[in-house]
Amino acid sequence: MDAVPQREEGMTAYEMMLSESQERMLAVLKPGREDDGHRIFKKWGLDAAVIGMTTDTGRLVLNHHGEVVCDVPLAPLFDDAPLYDRPWLQPDLHARIAPADVPAPEVWEDAVLKVLTCPDMASKRWIWEQYDRHVMADTLQDSATGADAGVVRVHGTDKGLAVTSDCTPRYVQNDPYEGGKQAVAEAWRNLTAVGARPIAITDNLNFGNPQRPEIMGQIVRAIDGMAEACRALDFPVVSGNVSLYNETNGVAIPPTPTVGGVGLLPNYDVVAGFSTMAEGDTLVLIGETVGELGASIYLREVLGREDGAPPPVDLALERRTGDFVRGEIEAGRLTCVHDLSDGGLVGAAADMALASDTGVVLEATSAAHAHILLFGEDQARYLVAVSNPQEVLAGAREAGLHASVVGHARGDAFASTDLFSIPLKHLREMHEAWMPRWIEA
Repeated sequence: MDAVPQREEGMTAYEMMLSESQERMLAVLKPGREDDGHRIFKKWGLDAAVIGMTTDTGRLVLNHHGEVVCDVPLAPLFDDAPLYDRPWLQPDLHARIAPADVPAPEVWEDAVLKVLTCPDMASKRWIWEQYDRHVMADTLQDSATGADAGVVRVHGTDKGLAVTSDCTPRYVQNDPYEGGKQAVAEAWRNLTAVGARPIAITDNLNFGNPQRPEIMGQIVRAIDGMAEACRALDFPVVSGNVSLYNETNGVAIPPTPTVGGVGLLPNYDVVAGFSTMAEGDTLVLIGETVGELGASIYLREVLGREDGAPPPVDLALERRTGDFVRGEIEAGRLTCVHDLSDGGLVGAAADMALASDTGVVLEATSAAHAHILLFGEDQARYLVAVSNPQEVLAGAREAGLHASVVGHARGDAFASTDLFSIPLKHLREMHEAWMPRWIEA
């Protein structure tokens, strides 16, 4: 402990070990690489010191001023530590809403604009454009370029890292278990949509007062769902934290188990986004649509309802669909890819149209059932834009997946046959305006 860099004289080992001072990291270096580490730290003007080594004793031993000041077994702190196990109640679950029981919108243009300009869906440019997202010029994709995950170059290599952060609190509110699964699955899907191989997640569990059994029930079931998804997708949790007791006047925040995911691009030149759609491209939806409208943006924004079970997450199908899409990206056959989540097909297609500055015409089978296809938030789905759809359609069929043509890129409007047509310029103005107007108000 004598070697630990200290800002004050006379600090005790207790203070050094338990202080929550910021901007500190502990690195484990391979034997013989200490000098390499020192050169890197010196280059960046950082204080660093070798303070110890790993052992096979299973104990943490601290030496300070020539004395052993701590010698404790590690197992009780980690593997054998007691679980946080407070009394909890099984959350009340919302019943599934049959798609046929959800009415179509009365005015289609109004419904589409309500969905695409609500707080969940509207542009957050007002926030992210105020920050330097291109430090060291390694940022390859971000919010401005149009992609489901940010991508940064790994210096001195051909590799790239993809990063994303995801959670849908309204799903967790209505079914914490399925909502927890979905948060992990969407992070996995967003990494996959840029061509990255998902590696691991960190989580930030935000809930109300755990001393209330109904809130503790949300925590328990959300973690259960997250754990199942992590196992099924080989997507381990490597770090995380909690923020509890988030309540005002006894009313808790929506349960928000946020998932941050990271993935690897073996070659950052082989990457996908959703801003490369071109005039004449065909839009292909990979994955089957049943029309899950429970806890959806459409249900809330257009019909004023927040009920219904969230879309179920079939983790085996999620993995099979994602592996197929990622394989097509790595093979160079897909470059314009967007996963479906909030807002369903309308949300994904509008994102692609705005990012690519190209109009879209979606094809719906009938006005009576179009809202099921266009606004359903079924999981394990990706929207891709291709010049020749036959290859991806055949590949999906061979992989045992459902795929269908759902539209085309053409014109200067965001539209669906015989239902609505919104000039892309107007949609962009409305999409960008929500946050500045809200801030001003």
